[in-house]
Amino acid sequence: MPLYEYQCTACGEIEEAIQKFSDAPLTACRRCSGALSKLISHSSFHLKGTGWYVTDYSKKPATADTGKKAEAAPPAAEKSGAKDSGSTPASGQD
Repeated sequence: MPLYEYQCTACGEIEEAIQKFSDAPLTACRRCSGALSKLISHSSFHLKGTGWYVTDYSKKPATADTGKKAEAAPPAAEKSGAKDSGSTPASGQD
């Protein structure tokens, strides 16, 4: 829901009200019961996330760090402790 600002024509007090688009505008000041006029203010609309800026579409250069990360990770066989001797394990039937 949008935030609207109203200014009292009698005392100059500024009020903020969160209202639906379909709600009627405020007419009386809470402080002095004077007439209110709706103010036009800057919106706080922000586009966030990827795809909104020119920099989001540019290709990122490859860094030297990507090669180091791949070399630092040990292969899966070394992690599990299994060694590949080139033969299949015995089934237990001799």
